Amino acid sequence: MVAIPAEYHDLFEKSTFAHVGTVLPTGTPHVTPVWVDYDAADERLLVNTERGRQKERNVRREPGVGLSMLDPDDPYRYLAVVGEVTEITTDGAREHIDTLSQRYVGTDYQNPIETERVILRIRPDRVL
Repeated sequence: MVAIPAEYHDLFEKSTFAHVGTVLPTGTPHVTPVWVDYDAADERLLVNTERGRQKERNVRREPGVGLSMLDPDDPYRYLAVVGEVTEITTDGAREHIDTLSQRYVGTDYQNPIETERVILRIRPDRVL
């Protein structure tokens, strides 16, 4: 496990979109844009999604992921991470999506929740 370098922590304080790559049952990649957060105390990247979505189903079967994000103020500054989903939890997931929504759009999360929110806790194994 590696920590996200401190000089990139600011990316988690602004509206930085990430692309997370998972593996489909066929073995092909599945990449989706996501809101992203970082738990520096536990050194985990956090992706909030809804139970049953493709990325959540993929990481239950194959927990390895890749994630990249571009600084919205300087697209030549980026962070890329290879890691593993170590936990899928509902603990605090509803509150977390509201926190992310405040950062990204300025309001609590407005989309209807069809199942339940989950947080994918990603252990960074390599920072590129």
